[in-house]
Amino acid sequence: MSDLIKTALVTGGSRGIGKACALRLAREGYQVYLTYVSRPEEAEAVVSEIKAGGSSARAFQLDSSDRDAVAAFFKENIKGQVDLAALVNNAGLTRDGLLIRMKDADWDRVLDVNLTGAFTCLREAAKIMVRQRSGRIVNMASVVGLAGNAGQANYVASKAGLIGLTKTAAQELAPRGVTVNAVAPGFVTTDMTADLPEQVLESFKTQIPMQRPGSAEDIAGAVAFLVSDDASYITGQVLSVNGGMHM
Repeated sequence: MSDLIKTALVTGGSRGIGKACALRLAREGYQVYLTYVSRPEEAEAVVSEIKAGGSSARAFQLDSSDRDAVAAFFKENIKGQVDLAALVNNAGLTRDGLLIRMKDADWDRVLDVNLTGAFTCLREAAKIMVRQRSGRIVNMASVVGLAGNAGQANYVASKAGLIGLTKTAAQELAPRGVTVNAVAPGFVTTDMTADLPEQVLESFKTQIPMQRPGSAEDIAGAVAFLVSDDASYITGQVLSVNGGMHM
């Protein structure tokens, strides 16, 4: 695979934590492929920023919950085209609400993207990495996947499921030199949290011993470590990056 370019694939890489991961991995020497569902201008802005820094990047529109689209994407753009060194399964969304009022469509959409989509991307990446006998996979979980959170039954279930998927995939892929880990962010300042009421933000901060929310760059640093050579003997783990927050 020496003639192919070492590439990191970041799903949901156009903003927030995904964007920070894409930028960080580019600085670590990877060519970065990032996916997005909407707002192509944001994805292209990330690509331009990476290229301005001297690295290579491409953006692809992809709904990870569409199994056929994911399979086609890997076949047309990854397999035999690049050295897939790392996958960061970051694409995700929320549709919050109390469980007794939660619509079936909101449950299905969150599970389809956050869990099934991650599984589908992981499965396609694993097929390639197993053959090359190397690779790093990092799944983006959440502190609520470990502790639960009222009003987020669908999101919590998806993240808890992702942790279970991480541990199982790690066991299956370890003999072929592929590591699978998860990062569980705590409260992080992103577009997803920016619209929360001020009193909610302050309430979260009181639960964080470090007395500040995390940044997307804090999470990207953990991802960069897990895909590095320094983490070659780490697999099946959940790395909590939460400032000491335990819900």
